[in-house]
Amino acid sequence: MEADTQRVNLKREVGLIGAVSFIAGTMIGAGIFMSPQFVLSTIGSPGASLVVWACCGLIAMLVGLCYAELGTAIPESGAEYVYILRTAGKVVAFIFIFNFITVMAPTSAAALALTVAKYVVALFYDSCSPPELVVKCVAAGSIVLLAIVNCVSVRLATGIQVTCMVAKVLTLAVIAVGGIVMLIQGNTQNFNNSFEGTQLGINSIGIAFYQGLWSYGGWGTVNYVTEELKNPKVNLPRAIIIAISLVTGLYLLVNVSYLTVMTPRELMTSSAVAVTWGNKVLGSWGWVMSVAAALSAFGSLNGTFFSGGRVCFVAAREGHMPDILAMAHVHRLTPSPALIFTAVVSLVVLIPGDFQSIVNFFSFTAWFFYAITLSGLLYLKIRKPELPRPYKVPIILPVLVLLAAIFLVLAPIVDDPQIEYLYVTLFMFSGAIIYVPFIHYKIFPHLLTKLTVFLQLFLEVAPADKNL
Repeated sequence: MEADTQRVNLKREVGLIGAVSFIAGTMIGAGIFMSPQFVLSTIGSPGASLVVWACCGLIAMLVGLCYAELGTAIPESGAEYVYILRTAGKVVAFIFIFNFITVMAPTSAAALALTVAKYVVALFYDSCSPPELVVKCVAAGSIVLLAIVNCVSVRLATGIQVTCMVAKVLTLAVIAVGGIVMLIQGNTQNFNNSFEGTQLGINSIGIAFYQGLWSYGGWGTVNYVTEELKNPKVNLPRAIIIAISLVTGLYLLVNVSYLTVMTPRELMTSSAVAVTWGNKVLGSWGWVMSVAAALSAFGSLNGTFFSGGRVCFVAAREGHMPDILAMAHVHRLTPSPALIFTAVVSLVVLIPGDFQSIVNFFSFTAWFFYAITLSGLLYLKIRKPELPRPYKVPIILPVLVLLAAIFLVLAPIVDDPQIEYLYVTLFMFSGAIIYVPFIHYKIFPHLLTKLTVFLQLFLEVAPADKNL
């Protein structure tokens, strides 16, 4: 049989528990262990920071519900990419996938891998700073390990996600319960005049939301793998509601606990808030928080890796990436070429940087495309009301979230414009320049065909069927 004549399907192996685990497990990552101090320092007061965290949860829920309608109306894997493709067209979809593959997914994966490495290595360098080379090697090892796992088995990747989610939820529950106990004991002094010093500038509010929403990132994880979800018409909205409600409640309780145990100044100056909390509450067992933070980031990295590979896979299937990336392993039925490609790009961008700046520029790019995606939902509601929709949201929800997305894109550059945002914008639209010669006119098609045949035989992959 010719290698290019065999077609395989991705299997529907992700159930409701797995879907909740992928969403919650991706959301609960490095953010809750890194962002609280940045939210507090940016917004200026404990009370306002808790309001920001609650509002971020509300925004995540509203966006998630809008994504649930999109996911059931357009039941294809790929999330934002396929929704933009079906509503805004090929050029805009390519601009998104260009930014997703070169900036959003690799940067997110690299940051999470570095977080895993930082907390793992800290166990062996408790009295001094670990060597940068060691941290980067452990981070690279995390990416390679998860690349292998995701290539070998969807079930194994799902199992890791469920295990990490349980561990993360238990860890955050310990922090939350510890804070509640200390509140009952009367440790409420850090909440006196809790709104004093609040910064109400547009820039401060926008940046605070960037940091908070970074921790909620992952609400659309299952939308990336709709074609591998059992009974998506029912399980997709249920998974989104359950997971985001769980995460929002935990985040609020954990932040209250942080502020109960630490003064606002201690929280803002801490480089690892969970470890500082653990040292104050658990004493000699404080190292447990370091392990928990590493495990949390590892689970989030797994979820990000799992979904990112699927976006690359779907983009290739639509002709926006090389054909080899739209193929699946003939025996394991996983999109291994796309996963390998995602891992390689993540390794290339595995360069340590300032966490706050990375989050800000990532969020600026991401919310621009979220706005386009939500505009697509409005387009479908107005222009294609006859489209089957097993799950619907009132039209006011996408309108409100679209307004919030526009605010989040403009907020950082209204009060305090920075030249870096101009560079990010120019790079964002540079995908249109690449689209014309390489996608529209398909330069060097014979070379790509030969390379595709070689890689197809070498990797034992075949074109994956779109219709499941």
